Amino acid sequence: MPLFEPKPAHLILADGARLAYHRSLGAVPGVIFLGGFTSDMTGLKATALERWCRGRGQAFIRFDYSGHGGSSGRFADGTIGRWAREALAVLDELSDGPQILVGSSMGAWLMLLTALARPERIAALLGLACAADFTDYLLWERLDENLRERLRREGVICLPSPYGEPYTITSNLLEEAEQHRLLDRPTLPITCPARLIHGMKDADVPWRVSVQVAERLAGSDVRVLLLKDGEHTLSREQDLVVLTRTLGELLAGR
Repeated sequence: MPLFEPKPAHLILADGARLAYHRSLGAVPGVIFLGGFTSDMTGLKATALERWCRGRGQAFIRFDYSGHGGSSGRFADGTIGRWAREALAVLDELSDGPQILVGSSMGAWLMLLTALARPERIAALLGLACAADFTDYLLWERLDENLRERLRREGVICLPSPYGEPYTITSNLLEEAEQHRLLDRPTLPITCPARLIHGMKDADVPWRVSVQVAERLAGSDVRVLLLKDGEHTLSREQDLVVLTRTLGELLAGR
């Protein structure tokens, strides 16, 4: 991230939400980065990709979902469906031509939902620690009965996070996410090239989730890259090298 980052532009949605974003013009396919749960667009992966894309003259967009980073709204009001619609709005209103979506953690779930909604716009997918359906196995299934009862009664709980501020989890987030589950589907009708990078030391999202997604993708050009010593964030220098190399291969059509 640069020492003095310029102020972001804002995309104003029909519901009044203001999504903060940075866009670099350049060649297509463009690249759109979709961040993770509670993450924002100033993270290491987003800014490293931006520098890499600018260096080769590739169009690039990074943005914040509502309730994240520089965008408007409360995090507690967010849902998977709302954030997926916002990703779709960024694709529709801020980009032209074919795009490669790079999704990190929850962003990889939203990446898949976006590709299902706009298959004609997606040139390729690159998922990092893909957390498809994470509201089930990372949130609900890990709550003890006391927390579940409190969530039912109060509609919201806070859970500790190893990455900073506690997570605010609402019953609406968990209930609404059921509409967007992907791992229950036998096939995902996505045929573009896809790469799924996952660390085998990921303590948050099991690497087998990426394998499950790969099994369901309808396309044949699908690869899972397992980094034996990789953790969830995949933000080490060696992880970023794998990320940019893989993106370069997708851009080259390999």
